[in-house]
Formats: sequence, structure tokens, C-alpha cells
Amino acid sequence: MAGRAQPVQQAPLFQDYELEREEFLRISTLAYEAARLNLHEGKKLLVQNRLRKRLRALGLSGFKEYLIYLEENPEEIRTMVDLLTTNFTRLFREREHFDFLRDEVFPWLNASGFERIRLWSAGCSSGEEPYSLAVYLREYLDGVDQKDVLILATDISLRALSKAKEGLYREEQLRDVPAQWKFKYFRKCRSNGESCFRVTPELSRLVRFRYLNLADAWPMQGPFQVILCRNVMIYFDKETQQELVRRFHRYLVPGGYFIVGHSESLTRIQNPFRHRKPSVYRKE
Repeated sequence: MAGRAQPVQQAPLFQDYELEREEFLRISTLAYEAARLNLHEGKKLLVQNRLRKRLRALGLSGFKEYLIYLEENPEEIRTMVDLLTTNFTRLFREREHFDFLRDEVFPWLNASGFERIRLWSAGCSSGEEPYSLAVYLREYLDGVDQKDVLILATDISLRALSKAKEGLYREEQLRDVPAQWKFKYFRKCRSNGESCFRVTPELSRLVRFRYLNLADAWPMQGPFQVILCRNVMIYFDKETQQELVRRFHRYLVPGGYFIVGHSESLTRIQNPFRHRKPSVYRKE
């Protein structure tokens, strides 16, 4: 069926969009089929609030009409999923993980003889995690410029990836960055009249940003020495978590590390990893 033209006029600014239960169930089913997002009943208000602005922009009268629009314009599902994902992060979030990389993982890499080193930030959001990894690589990996070193940074949100590629952060977003690194790896600038900092080429050339829906096929070859998938799998059901963990395991070199968020754990699912410490696992 040919997609209908996008409405030109916007809906009234203060139009109230109420999401009925049946409409929510249909949207949650579409989100699960597209990206395995687990939108349980408690997420109904979140879905309603996240999508209201989109309905207004499309000039639609309500969620019933939006579902028709989704059916006629299947490419809109990617936009919907983007709006329903959460992109909260900060530079050096959960600092203990970075210190673990410094104290255990990078010494292993330094002693291993690897000439090709790959790290994967799965769910990189607006770039803070991969850029933080790049700082630690610069500081603690021997001969980083003489080796083939790269951080693959992937996310399902095109909005977040656009911000990540820009590498531009407000001054308050650098509050957790030590002063010596703030002025070594970030350059002060102005954007829209606001004082900002942009990552230096020394960091950005270590990172490659790519769109990836973890529920789809993974086009990269790997293998990786380190995979971070932090605060991402909490949005999936148990079955999806188990499937993803097995896939991550296959993409790691023997001895490679898999790191999840501090609020996450693999103890409730079958997994092939050896538990190294809370939220840190290793491939035998």
C-alpha cells in the first residue's frame, strides 16, 4: 500500500492525546517486533508522553490515526522506536568500570601482543561512553598510535548518533572529567551562544559511530577484546537478554571482557561467561 503524504498542518498546540490500552498494546507489539523493546503495562504513560509531540508534528488527531499512519508508512516505526528509547548517559559514568579497564584489562592488552584491538560500545547513546573509552586508551594503552585500535560505537537512535558524531558537550556535561583531561582532550568553543567543549581529533579518530538495532543481524566481523553493553539490556525481556548475551560471547576473543551496567546482572539467565566481578564477565 502506498504511504499517504505527511500532513502539512500541525495539530493544535494544546491538543490532548490520550493513549487507550488497546492502542498501547498495539504500539508495544510493534516496538517489540522492531527492536525487542519490552514495553510492559507500566510504560503506558511513558509511551503516551514520548509520542505526543510526534503526533502533533504529523498533524494527527490521536493514537488511533497514528497506528493507521504506521501501517501505511512502515518507515515511521524506526522513528517511533527512536523516540521510545532512553538516551541518558554522561562522561565516565560508572567510573569503576573504566578503572577496571585501566587496572586489569589494559595490562592484559599490553601484554597480549594484539596488534588489532577492538572495543565495542553497544548502546553508545550520544557518545559519552566511547569518548571516555578513547581517553583511557590514550592514557593507558601502550603504543595506541602504532597499533590498529578502534572503538565501534553503535546505537538504535539516529538522534543520539547525530549528537555523538558531533562530539560537542556543554560545560556542565564535563563535570566528571578530571581537569587535566578536560583541557587535553576537549577544546573550548561556542555553540548557539553557549560555552561548549568539542572532543579533539585524538579521541574522535579512535571511534566509529554506526546505527545498529541489536535485534537485527550484526554486520561487523569482530572479534572484540572488550564489549560494553551497559544499561541497555534492562529494556529487554529475559529471552532477548539471553539471546544477546550468547551473541556477544561469540563476538569476543578468548579471554575477552563483557561489561554490563551496575544495575544489571547475568545471574538470572543462562550464560557462557565466567563471572569476574559484579557487572564484569570474561570469556573462558
